[in-house]
Amino acid sequence: MSESHQYIEKFNQSGSSASNIGGIGEDEEKRAGFPSKVPIEHDRSTSNDISVAASQEHDRPICEESSPKGPSFLDRITTHLTATSLPPPGPPPDGGFHAWLQVALGWLVIMSTWGLVNSFGVFQTYYSTVLMPQFSDSEISWIGSTQTFFMFFLGTFSGRALDYGLFVPAFALGIVLMVLGMFLMSISHNYWQLFLTQGVLTGAGGGIFFTPTVGLVGTYFDKHRGLALGMATTGNAIGGLIYPLIVRQLLPKAGFAWTMRVLAFVNLGCLLVVLAFMRPRLPPRKAGPIIELSSLKDVPFVLFVLGICFTLSSNYFVFYYIASYGRAVIGLSYTDSLNLILVLNGVGVPARLLPGLIADRYFGVLNTFAPIVFVVAVVSFCWLSITSIGGFYAFVAAYGICAASFQSLFPTVIASLTPDLSKLGTRLGMAFTVLSFASLLGAPIGGALLTADDGGYRWAQVWAGLSTFVGACLIVSARIWRYGWALKVKC
Repeated sequence: MSESHQYIEKFNQSGSSASNIGGIGEDEEKRAGFPSKVPIEHDRSTSNDISVAASQEHDRPICEESSPKGPSFLDRITTHLTATSLPPPGPPPDGGFHAWLQVALGWLVIMSTWGLVNSFGVFQTYYSTVLMPQFSDSEISWIGSTQTFFMFFLGTFSGRALDYGLFVPAFALGIVLMVLGMFLMSISHNYWQLFLTQGVLTGAGGGIFFTPTVGLVGTYFDKHRGLALGMATTGNAIGGLIYPLIVRQLLPKAGFAWTMRVLAFVNLGCLLVVLAFMRPRLPPRKAGPIIELSSLKDVPFVLFVLGICFTLSSNYFVFYYIASYGRAVIGLSYTDSLNLILVLNGVGVPARLLPGLIADRYFGVLNTFAPIVFVVAVVSFCWLSITSIGGFYAFVAAYGICAASFQSLFPTVIASLTPDLSKLGTRLGMAFTVLSFASLLGAPIGGALLTADDGGYRWAQVWAGLSTFVGACLIVSARIWRYGWALKVKC
């Protein structure tokens, strides 16, 4: 008997043992969730046919090419081992230890990214008065606005990392860039160095892992998704408390260099914890297009995105310049002016949770969102009449509550304006791309108006109020275009 006949005979006698590739037995496969195997009956005639075919294949000249007969053995094995061939993961758990752990880890990510961004007012004041007084406020604000730009703009593309199953390596790359940028800030002494380290490196690092993190947390929830994401976004406000406190305590005692190193170590520790425990729930999949051309014909969607652009551009001006106004106009000391940043971010903790709950239960997200933006416009105009310390603290608290409310709600509004939720990721990416340019230009525009007004804030305050009011009108127009004038419609 030839060697091929002996091999085929052994294969037939082995039965189902051939399926135990890699040493995985039936019990292990059942525990792993693989479907049970269907018993295979071996027909003797089939074995003989296989033996004859094997003999013919053995006698065929090596140089003769065989016609393709389907995927090779290696192709079948690699296909079987890909995540897309595994059974579907099932519906979101909507709770449980592992799901809420992802919320806690997402909270750390948002604290380390947007908490730092919302604290730029601390750096704006220090740079303009101590480190780089020769540069105008508008020039300095380009550092913070560039950081925000990369957070939004790169998020458009880095969200694909979660879709393609590259969350962990993308997150690791983001950590390296962000922490490297923060450590390099500690040895930066001039404008272009801080622009590259704080503006570009830290912004790019955060932009790489922020959007995939938010998307990952959302995959663990369905009914409680709004609550889960709302809880995660409170990291924004808490980070806006932690970073200014660290700067206020360390900067006078340890100096700028060691203050930046401490901030870098804080971010490194938090992000390494996230890298160790945060994992995607869904298998990799093919991502959709970056641009959905049909959405450009969706008038309510376009109006809403434009409205958010006007609102966010003025919003970042207030966040960046609130401490500088406290020093220049109200007469606060540098330490006391930092308290304004703490108030502005601290009141945002409950403001990021309550509007979402009210919208879900009573009015709908768009009906809740539009009045909030109008209130922001009114509060912005009130800034024109603020001259006392007490009145200024009241303004900062009111603005912080309203700003935190619309910052946490606008992604949910985009979802409500998206008829096909399978395209939600693409629409969010498109919106983030547009918003990245609004965040890039907002604070420098306000700073340029300060320079044009010889350091006065009047023109910039009027611009902030008008910009927010125009944004509110566009958002209301989106609501009317989609749902009409009926006030009782929950939307």
